[in-house]
Amino acid sequence: MATPQPLDNRAQSDSASIVSNNTEGSGQLTAVVDDLLNQLNSKFSTISSELLAKMDDMSRRLDNLEATIQGGDGSKGAEAGK
Repeated sequence: MATPQPLDNRAQSDSASIVSNNTEGSGQLTAVVDDLLNQLNSKFSTISSELLAKMDDMSRRLDNLEATIQGGDGSKGAEAGK
């Protein structure tokens, strides 16, 4: 038969067990949060690069449109209005 532990020893043992469980839980939580932040950072980088590429394409198209209008192709629209 096991010898019962005094109350002081039992309380210390329980406290050590709780601290150990909290440390493991904190480590797991930290790992999950780090993983989530890495995923968000990756998605943000992808979206940012896609957005910048689309804005560059839009800028090129607007420059081409402006060059076409200033090049005199706008006179076709004036003749159609007569």
